[in-house]
Amino acid sequence: MPDDKKMPDAVSSSAKTRDQYESYPYPARDPDDEDKRLITGSPGNWDEVVHFVFGGRDPSAKGKIRILVAGGGTGDALVMLAQQARDRKAKAEIVYIDLSESARAIAEARIKRRNLEKNVTFVTGSFVDLAAEHGPFDYIDCCGVLHHLPDPDAGLRALSDALKPNGGMGLMVYGELGRTGVYHMQEMMERMNAEAGGVRRLNFGKALFNSLPGTNWLKRNPFVGDHVHGGDAGFYDLLLHQQDRAYRVDEVFDFTEQAGLRLQNFVEPMRYDPTTYCSRHDVLDRAVHVPFRERAALAELMAGNITKHTFYVVKAKNKVKPPMPSEDAIPFFTRVDGPALARSVAKTGNIKITFTGLAVTRTMPAASPAILSRIDGKRSIGEIYKMFDPKPEKYEFNAQFAVMYSVLSAANIMYLHLPEKK
Repeated sequence: MPDDKKMPDAVSSSAKTRDQYESYPYPARDPDDEDKRLITGSPGNWDEVVHFVFGGRDPSAKGKIRILVAGGGTGDALVMLAQQARDRKAKAEIVYIDLSESARAIAEARIKRRNLEKNVTFVTGSFVDLAAEHGPFDYIDCCGVLHHLPDPDAGLRALSDALKPNGGMGLMVYGELGRTGVYHMQEMMERMNAEAGGVRRLNFGKALFNSLPGTNWLKRNPFVGDHVHGGDAGFYDLLLHQQDRAYRVDEVFDFTEQAGLRLQNFVEPMRYDPTTYCSRHDVLDRAVHVPFRERAALAELMAGNITKHTFYVVKAKNKVKPPMPSEDAIPFFTRVDGPALARSVAKTGNIKITFTGLAVTRTMPAASPAILSRIDGKRSIGEIYKMFDPKPEKYEFNAQFAVMYSVLSAANIMYLHLPEKK
């Protein structure tokens, strides 16, 4: 039974969050821009979803799927998922839920601009209360929302209850260490009894920020930028939010598990690997021979620049695993142009990856350019091997592909699909 003494605070907090997004819908978007570009990213890239949530086999290839965009804001995830469904001619039913009428209006206008409204249902309210009512769902996308709830644990449990047994979710919550300075700013606002909301709070917050010395942690943090580049909505959302928390890696695992879910992996897995940040064997001997959770937590401490945790989860009892390289697995690129990557690797013999200001270079196997140039998202690994003339030894080809794939998948550049079962 809920504690009645805590309920008014929760209601007040939810009201403040709703009022904020009514005044400053986030992120700031213009529906007319849909004619010029499609905003993409993670979570919600459908190829990623298929890889991490469905074991490499797309469930929409065989029938209708149901998707929930929980806390959809001004519609980035909604538009991306709806457009991807149409592009692959999938039968998808998408439900959007958000507290803010203003944000919903922008999301609806963006969907209409792309003529995607046929398979989208808009709902105004709290997904904590409404998700199960509109479920169950094959996939749930909840990006940058749970950490703004009065009770994030209850929010994730509500989403878990609305998820089908073999479904999964793409989630994003704030990372504590990479946001150093953000919470100092929020504490300063609270200590000075800053205005409760609206334009007066925004103006006071800007005045405070502009008065801070160069030694201030926020002024010294190059890894957060919405207050500089995101307009009034970005400034308010980053620095003036009155319901906001962040997570360390250990807390992400606890958060996931308390909802009966299992973390499949983080997006950009390389960022959660201590070997990305350290090459000393005497250090790594103690850093890598531990469970994944411990390695990821150590990597976060080493990096210092992880501002958000983006990850995919499935039900705890769901045994599905992302596919690994095999004869029939089909490699595909995300975020990069394959031929351009092949040319770059052929020229330098390595790949350079940048994560929030940190550049990482990895040497690639000798066969990588030839393999990369043959990947088209349709050919299997076995078919790519058959294109080689002369053919290398099969074991040698497989070994080089495995090394190449381990680097590119860890950087979120390449994943695998599996052919549909006959």
